[in-house]
Amino acid sequence: MLGDGRVVNAEAVALDVRPARLGSRALALAFDIGAQVVLALFLLLLTSITLRVLPPSIVDDALSDTVIRVVVVIVLLGYPTLIETLTNGRSVGKLVVGLRVVREDGGPIRVRHAFTRSLVGFAIEWPGLLFPLVTWMISFGTMIGSSRGRRIGDLAAGTMVVHVRRPYPWLPVPPMPAALGPWAVVADLSALDDGLALAVRQYLSRAPVLREPQRSRLGHELASEVAAAVRPAPPAGTPPDAYLAAVLAERRRRAEAIPGVRAMSEISEKSAVVAGLRPASPR
Repeated sequence: MLGDGRVVNAEAVALDVRPARLGSRALALAFDIGAQVVLALFLLLLTSITLRVLPPSIVDDALSDTVIRVVVVIVLLGYPTLIETLTNGRSVGKLVVGLRVVREDGGPIRVRHAFTRSLVGFAIEWPGLLFPLVTWMISFGTMIGSSRGRRIGDLAAGTMVVHVRRPYPWLPVPPMPAALGPWAVVADLSALDDGLALAVRQYLSRAPVLREPQRSRLGHELASEVAAAVRPAPPAGTPPDAYLAAVLAERRRRAEAIPGVRAMSEISEKSAVVAGLRPASPR
């Protein structure tokens, strides 16, 4: 993690993530508690029916207490661990609110991360078996004081909760490089889809803050993708960033020349982000 709270992956590239804060996480928790209550009622009903069909000689208070304890452990520890593992950090509440649990480096969590978060939550956060009122206040204070809204379970597991649904960034279109103007006017851009155009737009807007060699690698990769969809090829020796800027500038110029096309283009680009056809940004 950088000093300003941004997440950095193993390739030293800063990832564009929004940590979830107390409000959104509390809302997700409310939905999760509702799901756990439903699960608990179902399991208790199932065990009640099972106990009724067992021979009375083996059903006593000790067995009933044991069954209840097992149900509590399943609902409060097993269920969160299982669902977060199978869904790569989602749960019923996080799915509704648009959140996901990820590792500190932005990668997907594994069983040990999900289990650690659930175990710490079970013991000292929610429901908090050890001094619940005190540990609740400590957990709230930890989340408020953390730059990424992490609770005690996140600190123990090396995880954080981030927003999956992001506000659409209206990024500026770079100007047309003067040397590529004549080429761009005659270029065929019809095969360039909105998702790829959006990825190029996001890359160019953040290129000044990207580190080498990641910047050059991303630029060449995007330029290769664009070159497969645009004809003719640019003049020999054209730098990737200049080529990408020329394509975007010409694409926008043509869209603005046709009434209504600009708005539809922006809507399509936004849809590409929401649908996950392109990453939010290569930061």
